[in-house]
Amino acid sequence: MAKKTTPKKRPAPVEDLNLRHIVHQQFDRAARGLDVPGGVLTSIRLCNNTYSFQFPVRVGDEVQIFKGYRAEHSHHRRPLKGGIRFATHVNADEVAALAALMTYKCALVNVPFGGSKGGVAIDPRVTPADVLERVTRRYTFELYHKNFIGPGVNVPAPDMGTGEREMSWIADTYGVMNPGDLNAMACVTGKPVTQGGIPGRTEATGRGVFYGIRDLLDNAVAVKRFGLDAGIEGKTFVMQGFGNVGYHASRIMVQEGGAKLVGIGEWDGVLHDPKGLDPDKVKAHQQRRGTILGFGRARSSKNPRSFVDIPCDVLVPAALENQLTLNNAHRVKARLVAEAANGPTTPGAERALLKRGIAILPDIYLNSGGVTVSYFEWTKNISHMRFGRMAKRFEGMRERRVLDVIDAATGKTGFSDDERYQLTKGPDEVDLVRSGLEGTMSDALNEILGELGRGRGKDLRTAAMRVSIRKIAATYEALGIFP
Repeated sequence: MAKKTTPKKRPAPVEDLNLRHIVHQQFDRAARGLDVPGGVLTSIRLCNNTYSFQFPVRVGDEVQIFKGYRAEHSHHRRPLKGGIRFATHVNADEVAALAALMTYKCALVNVPFGGSKGGVAIDPRVTPADVLERVTRRYTFELYHKNFIGPGVNVPAPDMGTGEREMSWIADTYGVMNPGDLNAMACVTGKPVTQGGIPGRTEATGRGVFYGIRDLLDNAVAVKRFGLDAGIEGKTFVMQGFGNVGYHASRIMVQEGGAKLVGIGEWDGVLHDPKGLDPDKVKAHQQRRGTILGFGRARSSKNPRSFVDIPCDVLVPAALENQLTLNNAHRVKARLVAEAANGPTTPGAERALLKRGIAILPDIYLNSGGVTVSYFEWTKNISHMRFGRMAKRFEGMRERRVLDVIDAATGKTGFSDDERYQLTKGPDEVDLVRSGLEGTMSDALNEILGELGRGRGKDLRTAAMRVSIRKIAATYEALGIFP
């Protein structure tokens, strides 16, 4: 009897997962055929400088050494802008790559900043708050003494592992070192509203994700081009990552878009319920239990990679880079991948997805809501004036006069008291912030689709990168860097 042989397991595809290399590949693909001198393209492509440093912080009875980074990708616009990431895997290549993405992102959405990024190698989930505060303040001190922070120099913001609390510590530390600077509060964005922040900043990236997906699905040309079903209402989606971005994007897509959340992926597992998940209830469960697993009647899996196996219309990776790779791209069951995270799709995975006819909304567009509203906050801090303060009452009175004229012309009151209030209350600051963000996302998408319509780039990422590179090159030209 012939001996049975076990078929050899095919080795997993090997990919270069270095994010800096990936961003360079994306740039090179988009730059082909652009009417921009090669030297200028090289200058735009490369990271200007990266500051790596170690600093001591007392933890209990001992002194521990922490590793910090700040990368400045491009100085074509000032100040530079970019978040601060607290995570154990932070390294120089990662912050340089994220700084480059920030440069392209700001150019794409017409935010006048250069790109930057920073981080500290630390796990905020297990680090006591008092230690995090000392680390954040010392990190700020190090940046200040190297001229890597300031309202007109380099303006940090929250990123993974940081939030309003850390930004308030940064603002306070910078203010102590600059007691006479009236604009000191503008040294950082993402602060609490009570400390110079702006309403709507916490939800901004997630809200921008909603606007981007909604507008793409509402665009008849785009829907036809990518073989999608029109409209966001009723669409099923899976959110991979349920932190600040993932939670707010999910909440807004469900409550304002009428979409259905059928799956959530987190670092410790995946939830799946084809009947739909309530984002607020899942978040409350997560905060109470420390995990999304075990929520209600939803199916739980302890395999965090199984999010790709859930059938849906839209897959939203909102966690880390390199989540969709050659190893799992073939398992994606969505028609649209919407990149709420930075660099979640490897080049190999992207080729595989595009070959299958799956559209990809790129990160430099879709997660630009955070930096857009950060720009609003920075502008508010520089002007020392709350948005809408001078116009709210005037606009409300003008709308009341319009309604009075309508009532007089018709001989009856055509609006209920609640309708009259909503129409005449005038815009609050958060209304203006959301309106500005919505318009910004809409304008940027139109530019991307316009680039595609002219046959410049075969996919959304390449088109978006081409728009960005062209704008940065135009700034170089205005500065006389090339004729």
